[in-house]
Amino acid sequence: MKPWKAPRGVKCLAGVDEVGRGPLAWDVVTAAVILPANHGIEGLADSKALSARQRENLYKDIISRAECWCVGRATVTEIDRFNILQATMMAMRRAVMGLKIQPDFVAVDGNRLPQWEYKGEAVVKGDGRVEVISAASIIAKVVRDAEMQEMDKKYPGYGFAKNKGYGTVQHLEALQRIGPSPIHRRTFGPVRNELELEQSPLF
Repeated sequence: MKPWKAPRGVKCLAGVDEVGRGPLAWDVVTAAVILPANHGIEGLADSKALSARQRENLYKDIISRAECWCVGRATVTEIDRFNILQATMMAMRRAVMGLKIQPDFVAVDGNRLPQWEYKGEAVVKGDGRVEVISAASIIAKVVRDAEMQEMDKKYPGYGFAKNKGYGTVQHLEALQRIGPSPIHRRTFGPVRNELELEQSPLF
């Protein structure tokens, strides 16, 4: 796939990506990043293609060299209220609005843009094609993974530290055994099914 280039005349480009649309638990986390032209950060790539150690090292480089960056999120309550797509769009908007330097163009990973006042473009597989999106994906991934480590301590038994909230076999078995935690997304199928079973009268 061809590398992506910003439109002519763009002077301040922000990249945006999300982590956590698919999990059964916890918030969806987004990041927005603006990098200087000669940032000197080597190895930027889709966060999913990097090891945890590579992500951690790149995260430190990004936050120290970026012109600015911001993490946005949508909570479990918002995900259940608005649906995961709309919640993700909200989180992306919050990340960009939180930048101390407002961009004149925003490149967003994926196939759709949030409804906002910014000029921008949705870039399919952008986290592997656009450096500022790669940087955003790394920040969002490192932040959310660290939060899931904490959630594992707070709500043990689900394997959050390892599965990051995704519906692994271990996680699904724990849902059946323990039931949903306060950070589970009530509208997601496996969680909703368990809640319905809990509420069903026994004869």
